[in-house]
Amino acid sequence: MTDTPISGWNDPQFDAVREAFATNFAEHGELGAAVSVYLHGEPVVDLWGGWYTPEREREWDRNTLVNVFSTTKGLAAFCAHRLAEEGRLDFDAPVAQYWPEFAAAGKESIPVRWLLSHRAGMAAVRRPLVMEDMFDWDTMTAALAEQEPWWTPGEQHGYHALTYGWLVGEVVRRIDGRSIGSYWREEFAAPLGLDAHIGTGPEFDGRISTLMDAPVDPEAPDLIDLFGGPDTVGAAAFSNPPLAGPDEENITASRGWRGAEIPAANGHATARALARVYGGAANGGAIDGIHVISQETLDNALVEQSFGPDACLQIETRFGLGWMLTSEFMPLGPNPRAFGHPGAGGSLGYADLDAGIGFGYTMNQMQQNLSGDPRVNGLIDALYASL
Repeated sequence: MTDTPISGWNDPQFDAVREAFATNFAEHGELGAAVSVYLHGEPVVDLWGGWYTPEREREWDRNTLVNVFSTTKGLAAFCAHRLAEEGRLDFDAPVAQYWPEFAAAGKESIPVRWLLSHRAGMAAVRRPLVMEDMFDWDTMTAALAEQEPWWTPGEQHGYHALTYGWLVGEVVRRIDGRSIGSYWREEFAAPLGLDAHIGTGPEFDGRISTLMDAPVDPEAPDLIDLFGGPDTVGAAAFSNPPLAGPDEENITASRGWRGAEIPAANGHATARALARVYGGAANGGAIDGIHVISQETLDNALVEQSFGPDACLQIETRFGLGWMLTSEFMPLGPNPRAFGHPGAGGSLGYADLDAGIGFGYTMNQMQQNLSGDPRVNGLIDALYASL
């Protein structure tokens, strides 16, 4: 089907997933990618293939990391829920109870749950910023603390594309004292053996494959037009601070981006790490005897908080507390108790509590599909057909 190198293994029951993975290279423009699946706490698929760079001089290998953009939000959600599980974070408490400066400009009564469900009206930064500002935690959190919301909090929801990470991350930091990158590393990544990071040092650069921009579709509408125009909150959410410098350099290849903690967007992970943490959630809350998240916590997290027209994306989205819930926009198989988070360009981590599945997919060739990426949809279809 393809001469692309594909490595790894899968339980023979899931040969269809391997076939779908190969199809992505042959028919859907895949460059380098990985897919991993846990079922009832056991690995059943761990595949990787393709190329580390467009020059195809180096193969994607077992330990290749890649920026997973908003799939990072799912990792941040695990951190917030751990604090809640320990009784240290109350989702119904005002954000200002933990972060007093946040009370400015009429925000004193916004509850923490509205941060995680994209209802806080804080989807974009009002203070004009430059690209480098997003690499400085104090700059971003101060800018958010001082401003007024874009809409009356709680009355609607809109995707907090970048601000979600600083908002949730600062609450974590104020409660625990550690940055969210350190909290994730010490509470989840290290105990569970996860090759997933929020902020990476230069020692990781040699195995990070840089994301390739999605091919330009001349028929596709301009992104700003999709958000309703340049002066909308949706446009501001993706352009302030700008995600590219004056020379349109690839921000994800910069040391500033990789080294900062941007918990909504700059996580670097393997598919295996995503599948393992979500696999633990789907396996009664533990994996290999190591606690991930309790069932009671998940029951609370998966109560629908936001559903319907998204004030930023101008499409229909559905959220629980911190994670997207399965929906027409983001279908995660046939079962109702599926949740997780996709990332721009195609990456995805999710759990299906009904089937006991943890799923991870990473890639370096971005696609423009806002939803319905044929690569990940084909893998998910093949997975459920194999059960």
